Amino acid sequence: MKFLSKIVVLFFLVFSLSSCFDDQDTGAKDVRWDRDACERCRMVLSDRRFAAQVRYSPIKGMRSRVTKFDDIGCAIIWLKDKPFKDAKETEIWVSSHQNQKWINAKTATYVRKKTSPMEYGLGAQSEFVKDGLTYEQAKEHVFKIEEKYNIHGADLHGHGDRQ
Repeated sequence: MKFLSKIVVLFFLVFSLSSCFDDQDTGAKDVRWDRDACERCRMVLSDRRFAAQVRYSPIKGMRSRVTKFDDIGCAIIWLKDKPFKDAKETEIWVSSHQNQKWINAKTATYVRKKTSPMEYGLGAQSEFVKDGLTYEQAKEHVFKIEEKYNIHGADLHGHGDRQ
């Protein structure tokens, strides 16, 4: 009986792990709008103009995994310290603010918008525009915004050292 229960647990574990990975090797994955949550901030993906995805392999040679984000800023910050961030297999996709089609985030042009889900204020598009930002410039913009306004972990009620 113990052997059988171990097999059942092992089967469940293998099935659970395999469901985290994607059968595709490349490209953006379908989003379940208003149901999928951002990997970084846990906000529900609802604005189709600003969503992003990162496709990566956690271990070289493994099937890829896709994480979803409500804003390119969340994707950039989440990816910052990941060991696979610069791997050639890692893909970053962003939804065009113009037509909501998935485009390569590294070749997109970013335009400053007044609002985006996490207030990084960038919309992506395929077409080049004179005042647009490259992906590298967009990353700098996101890190500046994050440095200026990030209050994660701050005590918002002024109870700082209270125990």
